Amino acid sequence: MERTCCPSYTIRLKAADFAPSKEQVRVFRKMQRYLDGKENMNKVGLLKDQQNSPKTSLNLNGDASSSTKVPEIATESSAGICENMHPENEVIDYLSNLINEAIAAYVRSGEFPSTVQLPRAVVKKVTFRAKRKLMEISEGLLYTSNISFQIAAFLRRSSSSQETASPISSPNPRGEPLDISPALVAEKLAGFIEQNLEDRGLIIKACNGHINFYSYTKRVGSFDSTTDKSMRSSNEDPAERKHSFAARDGEVLPSKRRKLEIRMKRSSFDLEEFALYRRYQIKVHDDKPEKVTESSYRRFLVDSPLVFVPPHSNHRAVPSCGFGSFHQQYVIDGKLVAVGVVDVLPKCLSSKYLFWDPDLAFLSLGKYSALQEINWVKEAEARCPSLQYYYLGYYIHSCSKMRYKAAYHPSELLCPLRYVWVPFKNAKPLLDKTAYAILSDHMMLNNQESSAQMPSMAIGRSDSPNGDAQDSESSCELHTDDLEPFDISNILMDVNGSRFKFKDLQQMFGPVDDRYMNELEMQLRRYVKAVGEELSKRMVYSLG
Repeated sequence: MERTCCPSYTIRLKAADFAPSKEQVRVFRKMQRYLDGKENMNKVGLLKDQQNSPKTSLNLNGDASSSTKVPEIATESSAGICENMHPENEVIDYLSNLINEAIAAYVRSGEFPSTVQLPRAVVKKVTFRAKRKLMEISEGLLYTSNISFQIAAFLRRSSSSQETASPISSPNPRGEPLDISPALVAEKLAGFIEQNLEDRGLIIKACNGHINFYSYTKRVGSFDSTTDKSMRSSNEDPAERKHSFAARDGEVLPSKRRKLEIRMKRSSFDLEEFALYRRYQIKVHDDKPEKVTESSYRRFLVDSPLVFVPPHSNHRAVPSCGFGSFHQQYVIDGKLVAVGVVDVLPKCLSSKYLFWDPDLAFLSLGKYSALQEINWVKEAEARCPSLQYYYLGYYIHSCSKMRYKAAYHPSELLCPLRYVWVPFKNAKPLLDKTAYAILSDHMMLNNQESSAQMPSMAIGRSDSPNGDAQDSESSCELHTDDLEPFDISNILMDVNGSRFKFKDLQQMFGPVDDRYMNELEMQLRRYVKAVGEELSKRMVYSLG
């Protein structure tokens, strides 16, 4: 570890404590949209281009200004991963800005007059009491805005004073004040917003002049067709009517058009898996075709030294799949799209490798599979309580491509010297300074105050190999000459959960009195003599 260019640290995550980031929630939702038939490669490519360029919003005067980051909407489709992920105010601000962009667009196009200062939109959350009043059309209704009523009133006053017709009003041959309907204004704004609303778990519908936002996991209530038709202008352009979301009565999110199956099978050679692995290695990692052979694949991802332990119906210590090496297949509509190679052990699921269909790179299958594997551990823990952790192999801080493993919070790294788990947030400052670090060094500062107590705590009493306690007085009666000259410098010791080697004792706790060091050295020599030098290298000597 001190000599290599890329020191590696074992990394793990306690699945029950996992807190997904916004990016991880987006990955989960992207897959959900794809399964729902709402996501395709062209759309994703467009969204990526939009994300790479700075987003802008337009005020009512048509000036460009920087917009805030688009918030996410927590929906039931996220299977509990994204519950309460985003503040309510951010969502409301985002929807309000979206309506204002639509108003500004119609000002620029001339459909709304530029000589009038139109009001800004305000979006409100629909309360439970309001939903009860709306009855059948309230299902899934989350937010609403009545801006269309205010705009219609402004346009009526403007048309009356300037004697000019608004493009969205119906002609009135008798010269009476024009009938600018809030319903027509809502139709226009909803049609624009539908085309620009990023799929964040909401759908939009204009209803009786209100602009309503619904959760797409709930059915949008059906409306009376005659009432809905009365909202539309008789001279509305058919193309605009086609793009108006509100024109589709009883709209519901399309049912899942794609079926995802996740199958856990024992590690074995599968021709379909090998074909996918070959495509992945060649296209994603630029491996030479002649190097990606069946034999190399078998050695890498099929052969395993782990002994398979079958599940037992009445044995809660074994998960339903058993213990051993497995291939977790991701199948969409009968087609194999990804394979996660994992080891299921009594205390963890260890993720070894993942290969996926290069044509579905836009789905971020690597991140998605990690989320699924974490969920698998959570579910398996209900049957096998000891199975609590998710291991991602080795973390290499000096390799940027490996840093993604620490994105699953809150991760822990194993200190390579003292074999204690260190929270990544504590280890990161050390790794930022040097490629190889004794990760538990941060504990030294916390233990400095108790260093003076360490000799009495560690040396006052110790368990002898035969289980009898010996006090320091009797220990001192023995001399080093009576014991063989064993090498005790690398004996692993434990003090209140902190593990370290004997040679690092004073580095860990500071200077220790020579008398106590001599006594401890004698205790360790007796310990090595009792258990044997070879076995002592694989055991931990506990000092309490």
